[in-house]
Amino acid sequence: MRAARLLVPALVLLAACSDPTGRTEAQPALAQPTRSPPETAVDLKTSFAPVVKKAAPAVVNISARRVVRRQVDPFWEMFGLGAPRDRVEGSLGSGVIVRSDGVIITNNHVVRGGQEIIVALADRREFPARLLLADERTDLAVLQIDTGGEALPVLAIDDSGDAEVGDLVLAIGNPFGVGQTVTTGIISALNRTADPSGDAAAAYIQTDAAINPGNSGGALVDMDGDLIGINSFIVSRSGTSSGVGFAMPAAMVRRVVETAVGGGQRVVRPWLGARTQTVTADIARSIGMAAPQGVLVADVWSGGAAQRAGLAQGDVILTVDGQAVSDVGGLNYAVGTRRVGETLRLRVRRQNGQEADVSLRAEAPPATPARDEQVLSGRHPFDGATVVNLSPAVADELGVDPFLGPGVLVTRVGRGVSLNAGMRPGDMVRAVNGTEIRTVRDLVRVLEAGAPAWQVTIQRNGQQITANFRL
Repeated sequence: MRAARLLVPALVLLAACSDPTGRTEAQPALAQPTRSPPETAVDLKTSFAPVVKKAAPAVVNISARRVVRRQVDPFWEMFGLGAPRDRVEGSLGSGVIVRSDGVIITNNHVVRGGQEIIVALADRREFPARLLLADERTDLAVLQIDTGGEALPVLAIDDSGDAEVGDLVLAIGNPFGVGQTVTTGIISALNRTADPSGDAAAAYIQTDAAINPGNSGGALVDMDGDLIGINSFIVSRSGTSSGVGFAMPAAMVRRVVETAVGGGQRVVRPWLGARTQTVTADIARSIGMAAPQGVLVADVWSGGAAQRAGLAQGDVILTVDGQAVSDVGGLNYAVGTRRVGETLRLRVRRQNGQEADVSLRAEAPPATPARDEQVLSGRHPFDGATVVNLSPAVADELGVDPFLGPGVLVTRVGRGVSLNAGMRPGDMVRAVNGTEIRTVRDLVRVLEAGAPAWQVTIQRNGQQITANFRL
């Protein structure tokens, strides 16, 4: 990525991604990053046109349409007046062609719920697209269009990780639906984990390139014209660009694309097998560290990868494969971008103050106990609720703490008594009528026995709540 390093006004970029799987004759391989345009710093000071000419043809516009049924007022419905009406909703965004056979990466929120997805190429040709994979955790989605065998221009995914704060970048997308637009800026920060969704599963690239509604899913490109990120969201009080934009890094983009073209329906992220917390100034003082750095191991999952690697409660993880980790989000991202089966090298500070190197084999989160997902019904407080056994695999899928288990997690609350009883998704069921609940089977057994009154204990946001119901 480092073809030329310059001192010029701050600029930002968007780039397109390229798929790293499909190593067969029938499936073309992902394009590999090149190191050609521009050739000199003088070229860049004159114009960004060489970079744009390389990258822009692989950036597309995406529109998604969905039909939503709008219900009439229940008051008029009682008199047989009015009827549900269908309303068409749409969304606009951007995408990047990452494989010549029409594989495209974009943001999941651009196409979520879309019943009809249309991709418009840079030459204004339009194609229907099918969804290969949607990953809620990273807000990435992979599409594919059929061009009848025509090879499309692609952007190479540069996941080398050598981007630095201050590097020039370009953002290419379709802001406000006006058509393909290029803006410039610099990388303002790396490894930002302040995701508004509260999910610390990503370490974003922050840029000051102008990013607006419609840029979502577009390319953040470096000065080699390679994709280093997918523009995902902005922080703004006005809803328009304020110079604080965030892009999903290319390393995670590659993982999602690889999964999609390999036929996977869900991205399997390696799990550390430990509960961790960011080392704050107070924690650093309490354990004798000169300055806050790294991530503290607060608990270890029995039989998990961390325990087998020799990690213990009180250890501080300082680096992963030589890269410093500063918070929990950064650690989760560093582990999550690896493939299952790979070996990670951790630098760890032990409780005695000594440092050591630890090798950890990346593993998928275990799916034990079995999921046993059920929608409950009957004359009890859980009528209409969907529950599941909590395992590390379920916790990873839903973005909750696996160390809340064992137990039964409420994942959805539909129409029924549970809705009126105040149940919420994310509630952990701890006890019903004095019986401890550890599995869905335990819960079903208690509910099937019936009772004139119910005492339910749940855990919500770290607090235990007990409520009594008479139905």
